[in-house]
Amino acid sequence: MILRRALPALLALLPAAMARAQPGVDRPQPRLPTEPLVILTRDGRRHAFTVEMALTAEQQMIGLMFRPEVKPDEGMLFDWGTPRESSMWMRNTITSLDMVFIAADGRIHRIAERTVPLSLATVSSNGPVRATLELAAGVTERLDIRAGDRVLHRIFGTAP
Repeated sequence: MILRRALPALLALLPAAMARAQPGVDRPQPRLPTEPLVILTRDGRRHAFTVEMALTAEQQMIGLMFRPEVKPDEGMLFDWGTPRESSMWMRNTITSLDMVFIAADGRIHRIAERTVPLSLATVSSNGPVRATLELAAGVTERLDIRAGDRVLHRIFGTAP
């Protein structure tokens, strides 16, 4: 009888215990290797960033979770390897971000500005992209970065 009463309570605690044991679910991942990246706007302005490179599935799953801030000249570049639909979310991400979806030729395909922290809503590229760049919320508006602008980075065959 006691086990019958205790079992539902124990089962309810299981997901939380499992979540704590998984990397990136309760703490940020260590800082990833960085590379330079430049966004060239339609009027010729160049905006330089230092981006962490999320290359493995685990790095991409964790992303910027639990990071208290993203500096205005920093970000994280998710390289998908080949063009594909990119679907992101803000699970365990405590700061708002701008998500920049980049086509294989380095052109910005779409920008999702000021994403909602901790949201499980899907943020989609709305078409195939080679990479997704996460920047601090408001950076794309402040720098007047728009769809069609070019991203200069080695994965697009362009050097910054």
